Amino acid sequence: MDFRLSPEDEAFRQEVHEFIDKECPKELRERAGIGSFMSNAQHFIAWRRKIADKGWVAPAWPKEYGGAGMSIMQQFTYNMETARMRAPSPLFIGGLGVAVLGPTILVYGSEEQKKEYIPGILSGEVMWCQGFSEPGSGSDLASLQTRAVRDGDDYVINGQKIWTTLAHMSKYMLCLARTNPDVPKHKGISYFVIPMDSPGVTVRPLMNMAGSHEFNEVFFDNVRIPAKNRLGEEDRGWYMAVTTLDIERSNIGSAIGQHQSVEDLVDFAKEQKGNGKTVLNSNAKMRYELAERMIEVEASLMLSYRLITMQNRGLIPNYEASATKLYSMELNQRIANTGLKLLGMYGQLADGKSTWSPLGGRLQYTYLRSVANTIEGGTTEIQKNIVATRGLGLPRSD
Repeated sequence: MDFRLSPEDEAFRQEVHEFIDKECPKELRERAGIGSFMSNAQHFIAWRRKIADKGWVAPAWPKEYGGAGMSIMQQFTYNMETARMRAPSPLFIGGLGVAVLGPTILVYGSEEQKKEYIPGILSGEVMWCQGFSEPGSGSDLASLQTRAVRDGDDYVINGQKIWTTLAHMSKYMLCLARTNPDVPKHKGISYFVIPMDSPGVTVRPLMNMAGSHEFNEVFFDNVRIPAKNRLGEEDRGWYMAVTTLDIERSNIGSAIGQHQSVEDLVDFAKEQKGNGKTVLNSNAKMRYELAERMIEVEASLMLSYRLITMQNRGLIPNYEASATKLYSMELNQRIANTGLKLLGMYGQLADGKSTWSPLGGRLQYTYLRSVANTIEGGTTEIQKNIVATRGLGLPRSD
């Protein structure tokens, strides 16, 4: 593998670097995810408009649909440089609409649906959420029970979704619902676009332990939507959903962020003194633990490079993406655990303006939020099953 960029890709990297350096507000130049967005919404919206004006909101999308039409390596370079400069992730900039749902519409939607929904996604004026998980259908998503019954030119939808990210801020939901209960569970599911202001849609907040309102539960009580809001063929939604999840699991930007998080912890250990010695010099156990985390983030970066190499050869990562997701999300939790050990009781402080809050007070949120990493986008158990069956060829258990 050649880790060097071509002259053309290096020139593009420099262009991205200069643009972020000049245009991205300093309030956003940190890796605080949704917490940063909630506290710096105005700066974020202004930055998103600049990205949109540059034509970089949807790097991978075809130009005919308003995307940047970047090559695989340009997308990699764009993600890599954005992460290195600690600017908001390109996937976070575009949200689920650009990262997951828009590509699904581009692949399976009709031309009428593309013209209706894609412009709003690209402009940032329209936010989307994803209706997958249910109270009794999380890891076994194909067992979902939300029903969509055809009634003339409409479908009538009843059921419930849970853990629906940003449903309270979204105009549309891309939802999976059961259209045929009399066939094997994978074969009777369809995809629908549901306007969130439809009569019968109720959104209730779910506060996470980090104190932020990202998730929601959504109820459908005889929600009537036109049949034209079905995406793709009836009863083929499961196979479309698999494509959606593969898109979601192919993110390669997190490894650099993990590297920076460990670097921040190492810098803190070098500077923080007790009894005349720095933590790095006086605590051998912590020194070894930080070294182990750094080795692990290098391994995470190599896994990300593997995905990019496959994509650059025209291959579609499947179990490879699941392996990367599994390793990366569990690593997030180990980094957060190491951080709290290093910072001690001060790591529980969340006020970034306080002089008593190390690293801007962000570790408390990172630690609490990391619990969800091994659940969202496919649980650890699901990722292990995918790697075992598709990657290693092991038989499914009865």
